[in-house]
Amino acid sequence: MPLVVFCGLPYSGKSRRAEELRRALAAEGRVVYVVDDAAVLGTEDATVYRDSAREKALRGALRAAVERRLSRHDVVILDSLNYIKGFRYELYCLARAARTPLCLVYCIRPGGLSGGPREAVAADNRGQNLSVSWKPRTEERGRPLAAGSSVLREPQTVDFVVSGRTQSDVPKELEQEETKAPDLPALVTPDKSAKRVSSAFYPPELMEALMLRFEAPDSRNRWDRPLFTLVGLEEPLPLAEIRAALFENQAPPPHQSTQSQPLASGSFLHQLDQVTSQVLAGLMEAQKSAVPGDLLKLPGTTEHLQFTRPLTMAELSRFRRQFISYTKMHPNNENLPQLANMFLQYLSQSLH
Repeated sequence: MPLVVFCGLPYSGKSRRAEELRRALAAEGRVVYVVDDAAVLGTEDATVYRDSAREKALRGALRAAVERRLSRHDVVILDSLNYIKGFRYELYCLARAARTPLCLVYCIRPGGLSGGPREAVAADNRGQNLSVSWKPRTEERGRPLAAGSSVLREPQTVDFVVSGRTQSDVPKELEQEETKAPDLPALVTPDKSAKRVSSAFYPPELMEALMLRFEAPDSRNRWDRPLFTLVGLEEPLPLAEIRAALFENQAPPPHQSTQSQPLASGSFLHQLDQVTSQVLAGLMEAQKSAVPGDLLKLPGTTEHLQFTRPLTMAELSRFRRQFISYTKMHPNNENLPQLANMFLQYLSQSLH
């Protein structure tokens, strides 16, 4: 069954959206597994993103957890930052190998109303390097707002969501404590209706580093589509579109190089060489007395080859080598009785 990848910076509502999607799918009788940082670490720890080695180990653990759960029967939701496009590509490869669809849900924090000069710069840069949604749904002041806008790079213009309220609704005492107490329990209070809500504290310097490292999704990349962009927590989750992307779309086609080849006997190549040699010898003998327009019956075949012109042995040998090269890439014992007819069809298409 499908894979749903949530992407976004901390405090963007990923965990709440993931829980909302989980409840909606579970209400339909589907088995849903949620994989997040807390499930892998045991307890969510934001300091893991300070150390590149620990963060790499975390991504490996998340990928392994998704791979264990990924199947054609269950829905897997990955609730993490997933801000590196290379890691999202690895998740796409996992879904492709499992032959199951996937989609990406990109969560963005809403921008503040009074950001000073930096807010003006952000407004001037709006629309540059945007990530286009699969079906844009968000509007701001009557205008469509696409993913990847400057709100990601303007920490001063972002209102953190605390228990469903914006920063302007939080008491001044909490704002003062945030700046001087590094051991605060959380900026986001767990919602009683949600099982998993982010409770890790991300210091301002870590938030700034994550913003600089963030690689916004782009629907032009095959591993980032279908892409759903959500700004804030007030916008309704596009459940109908997500269901269509997960349960009505076809899975990404697997690479041919990663697929197991059909079993073939040890004598397959010998029989292939012998059958094609007999067809060529019969064709060289039959064309001696044939005129253009005749239908030639060759040994080992049940079909006929229309004779159009005399063929040289060098030309026929080249067609034979091409046919053998192609057939060796797809060996199958079931094709043994039809090798002569297959070679005859290949000659007919090559000559005409």
